[in-house]
Order: sequence, then structure tokens, then C-alpha cells
Amino acid sequence: MGRLQKLLVSRAIAIAGLLTLSFSNQTPVPVIAIEDGVASSHLALSPDPLPFLRRYHHWPSEAATDDLLWQGDTSAAQLRLLTAIAHSLSYLDTPAAVEAYVDYPIEGFTRERVSRSLRRFRTLLLTSDSPEAFQAAVQREFVPYQSIGNDLAGTVHFTGYFEPAYAASRVPTADYRYPLYQRPADLEAWALPHPTRTELEGKDGLQSANGRLKGLELVWMRDRLEAFLVQVQGSARLRLTDGSFMSVGYAGRTEYDYVSLGRELINDGQVPAEGMTLERLLAFFEANPTALDEYIPRNDRFVFFRETDGGPPTGTFSVPVTAGRSIATDKALMPPGALALITLDWPELDAEGAWQANSISRYVLNQDTGGAILGPGRVDIYVGSGDAAGDQAGQVNTDGALFFLLLRE
Repeated sequence: MGRLQKLLVSRAIAIAGLLTLSFSNQTPVPVIAIEDGVASSHLALSPDPLPFLRRYHHWPSEAATDDLLWQGDTSAAQLRLLTAIAHSLSYLDTPAAVEAYVDYPIEGFTRERVSRSLRRFRTLLLTSDSPEAFQAAVQREFVPYQSIGNDLAGTVHFTGYFEPAYAASRVPTADYRYPLYQRPADLEAWALPHPTRTELEGKDGLQSANGRLKGLELVWMRDRLEAFLVQVQGSARLRLTDGSFMSVGYAGRTEYDYVSLGRELINDGQVPAEGMTLERLLAFFEANPTALDEYIPRNDRFVFFRETDGGPPTGTFSVPVTAGRSIATDKALMPPGALALITLDWPELDAEGAWQANSISRYVLNQDTGGAILGPGRVDIYVGSGDAAGDQAGQVNTDGALFFLLLRE
């Protein structure tokens, strides 16, 4: 196995965007109203139930309690969830959140109601005497709205993502040539369509000094594919050449649809669709390094970064994401900052160091988006930072269910 594979396979397997086959060219899901699992015959919005989401008047059996909040170090588990709630409440007080909810297409999901729901849920978590009392209160006071999934039957596909650690340099050298860029101050004023990736950095990724990104270099990386992976992830922890660390987070992007490298390779007959994995993709580019200059420019979506001073990574809503408690969904559909409950098979290491999948339910916050996370049937879970998080994120590849929770009115 070559150097690039050794560096990335165990950690970057979670970057599902590179391998997205089903969703990056997805046909928009029709607006179908569903209540308690029965689809209506009309294709227009109705006040109750809601499109894209299935409203339950009674909690479905699969929406079980979040046992992690009451096992082991309960204070640590609850603190992590409370931290994520605080970040969502912070976002909901921003002008961006006000704008996001002004014309939100799902009736009943208002910014004020989402915020009230979070505050009441937090109070219940802090004041309940037992897990049974807490769960009874949640089920009594909240109504669940299940994502219809891409099959209209509630099936949601889950993957994991993480904050990787890559080698980088604050100055360009013969080894570190591929920049990550700061957000241009005038990005919002750029005329549409935005410049393509090739126009911004050249076909080989080395020509930015000749264009409008000159002077915006934040750091330089060793491999073009590594720099591209950071753009897919939206954040990274960087190990600098002087031994220090820095973190970078999402600061903006150009307005283009995401293009999957895996899908492009399959379409061109370079790799078979069956058994496509990130390891196979990396092996292809290691054997064909010049192909990077052909395939990376096909994804015109270009991501900009800011230094986050070693703080936690931030999602696209400009608030920190919390390991195990933040999810990324399609922001064109799902309510930003909202409380949700997910059910899925979650990977954990057993005593022998082998991965075992356990059926779980977790309360999470919708705090991020992703280029490959499209449609009501896709969720990406933030697992954490570093190698161990990357290993675990790579094991998350399963179907489950997604329920958004609103305080009853």
C-alpha cells in the first residue's frame, strides 16, 4: 500500500461524498404529505400533515429512549448534548436563521417554535429525576415528524464524518504546494455563474497566483487530493511543519452542485460500480496521479476556509459541531438547528478490538450540511476529530430513521 493510501484509508473512509453514487444526481423528491405512515393522494402542501415529514400523533415504537444519557458518566453525556443545544440556540438568534425560516417551506416549523422546543427539552433534561420520567415527559410534550426517506417509507441512510488531521505548512515549499484558501471579501458580490474550479486554481491546482485568489492562501498541503478531501469535509485539523497544530473551518463556497469523483470514475469506465470503496478510489489515483488533474476540476464547487484557532470544527451554520450530537442533512429540506432523534446501528469496539453494531437511539441537532447529503434519505453524523474518530466514522454506513421533534402546540 502506498503512502497516500496508508495516510488516508483508515481515516478518510468516512468521506462519503467522494463515493456518493445515488444522491449527487438525485431527482427532487415530490412534495407528498404523509401522516402516521399513510401517503395522501395530493402533491401540494397541506397545513397538517407536513410535506417531506411524516407526523405521528403517537410516538412510533422505533423511537426509543437515548440510553447514552443515562449510562456510565451521565454528566459528560448530558453535557455534550446540552452543549450542542446551546450552539443551536445561538444559531437561531442570528440573522441567518431569521432569513432561513422566513420562507421555510414546511408549515409549522418556525424559528420561534424550534427555539421553544430546544429550551423546553433542555429544561426536561436538567430536571427529570430518572430516564423513565424524562422519556415520558418528552413523549408527552413533543410530537415527532419522521423524514419520509428516499423510499417514501422512512428509510434514511446514515454515514459518518470527522475532522481529519493532515500535514500542512504556513508557507509554500517544494513539498507543500497545494493551498487552502480564505474566503474572498467580495464573494457575495461575485457575478453568477461563479468562476469554475479551473478558473480559480488552474487545471493542476497550482495557478491561483495568476487569478483572483492570489494572496488568499491560508496554508499549503502536500497532496492535491488531500487538499480536495479537506474541501469535501469542510474542516480539518492540520499538523504544521514546526510541530504545532491549527484548525480550519468552513467559511463559504462557490455556487455549484457537488460532483462525485467516484461517480465520474464509474461513468468513464475507470472503475466498476460494484464494490466501489474509498480504498479503491485512492488506489486508482495513486496508480494514475495525473488523473487528478482531469477529475478534480469536474467538481466546480470550491470551498473557502478560516482558521479556527484550535477550537471545535464548525458546520455550515457557523456554529461548532459536537461529536455524536451534530448531524448534517440537506438544508433545502430539513429545519436548521432543530432537535431530532435518530435510530440506527452504531459501531462500537468490543473487548477484542472488533467493531460491533449496536441498535441505538440518539438525540441530535441539525447543525451542518454536506455536498453529497441530498434528499430526505441522507444523514451524516459528526463523529469527532482525529484518527480514532476517523476509524469509527468509516464504520457508519447503515440505514435507520430520522425524527424531528417539536413542542406540541
